[in-house]
Amino acid sequence: MTKKLFYNGDILTLEDELYAEAVLVEDGKIKAVGKKDELMIQNSDAEMIDLQGKTLMPSFIDAHSHFFGYANSKLQVSLEDAVDFDDIANRIKTFIEKNNVPEGVWINANNFDYNTLAEKTYPRIDFLDEVVPNNPIIIANKSGHNGLVNSLGMKELGITIDTPDPEGGVIFKENGKLNGYLEENAFINNVQRVPMSSTEDIMKAVLEAQNDYASYGITTMQEGMVVPLLADLLAYMAHSGMMKIDYIAYVDIREREKIFEKLQGCINEYKNHFKIGGFKTFLDGSPQGRTAYMRTDYQGEEGYRAYPVMSGEELEGLIEIALKENMQILAHCNGDAAVAQYLEQYKKAKENLNTDNDIRPVIVHAQLMGLDQLPEVKKLGMIPSFFVAHVYHWGNIHVQNFGLERASQISPAKAALDLGIKFTFHQDAPVIEPNMLETIWIACNRKMKDGTVLGEEQRIPVLAAIEAVTKNAAYQYFEEDIKGTIKENKLADLVILDKNPLKVDVYDIRNIKVVETFKEGNSIYKA
Repeated sequence: MTKKLFYNGDILTLEDELYAEAVLVEDGKIKAVGKKDELMIQNSDAEMIDLQGKTLMPSFIDAHSHFFGYANSKLQVSLEDAVDFDDIANRIKTFIEKNNVPEGVWINANNFDYNTLAEKTYPRIDFLDEVVPNNPIIIANKSGHNGLVNSLGMKELGITIDTPDPEGGVIFKENGKLNGYLEENAFINNVQRVPMSSTEDIMKAVLEAQNDYASYGITTMQEGMVVPLLADLLAYMAHSGMMKIDYIAYVDIREREKIFEKLQGCINEYKNHFKIGGFKTFLDGSPQGRTAYMRTDYQGEEGYRAYPVMSGEELEGLIEIALKENMQILAHCNGDAAVAQYLEQYKKAKENLNTDNDIRPVIVHAQLMGLDQLPEVKKLGMIPSFFVAHVYHWGNIHVQNFGLERASQISPAKAALDLGIKFTFHQDAPVIEPNMLETIWIACNRKMKDGTVLGEEQRIPVLAAIEAVTKNAAYQYFEEDIKGTIKENKLADLVILDKNPLKVDVYDIRNIKVVETFKEGNSIYKA
């Protein structure tokens, strides 16, 4: 029997009694929450953990990311904050030399964003062929919704000038030839076909990535899209016992049967910290890539509102599958037209089946969801998971794409809060780091990188932002009975912060440090 008693700091429970004097943890669960003196006398055999004025609170819960993609990114060329084409070329060449990459072996690069480049556009295929003449290369945009491939890569993937665009995607051409750029399903479908690194290298990266999540105070994380190619690796991870953080996966609903065959025993039930939580699908693209499906025109492109990934009829059929199988469904929706499609088809599917089954469907990202759509979101019991960090990281791009007035309403968390809608926040790692404290800071301040406030009326109180990444996220996963607050009989998933986010200046929240992270009472990270 292992016992720990935490005391002498701010213990933030997130329950009706917001603070407690002491917390007793025993065998992975919270045994008691109460007065310090009483618990110390009754549990003199416990390990005494003096917080020394620091703050103990429920650990953070990742409401949406792609953990395996984050791990895999550690084996790729990082183009994070590349400044121009020359910078891209130098990073790729350095990676090839440093890792002695043989000719003919695929090279993966990530975190490309042409919005940050001096050229303000993407490099074409001729440039890529010159930089990487002897290896196929694929470069993923930071959003994960588009990317670049050189000529060798196009050949390996079987893409020619005559290859038709897939539904919900575009293979770009210029002057009668491929220009190297693939968008939405044209990219997403092909990136899954690129060979992975060795299992040994991948597992090392998984362990490193898991430690990164723990360093941000996270004890539950997500795999936001499981495709068949990934299922074998996830099965290995589930059976190996290498996971120390709860890992919840959402499978491509179109491939569910293939994936379920490989992950039996993990469906809605943890096996060594891993489980299948439901289904995932995509309805549109990214706002910064101008592929979010909108009800109104993009700035500077009259008549252009992007496009849906699938028809309403197909979406309705997929939702009916989720309802019949009593599985949660997550749908990637950035634009308000995509949100409208999701709302309409979910409502129709429930009516068709005449069911009141509550599968807590999640609107992933929900950045450009209209304020007029929120009442229907509440009525249908949907959960918006806002990628609110876009305000800081790409706020200026949203202003360019949608105008200041519309951009000011991205991730309308305050409007949702006022309506009593349960919402969560996420970082969509590897798009950005899974830094929960940064996200809380952004939600409360809504400042862009230039210091300008974007949508002051959508700022929310700090407590509401904390709840979005703790108790609300637990609710999203149907785990509110075991996670999200400090309460007797819940799991002892806890984090120690060097300062109390409710007591520092709201602008200083991003400077708070994670001191230690506990999963079921065991320390899994210590600064």
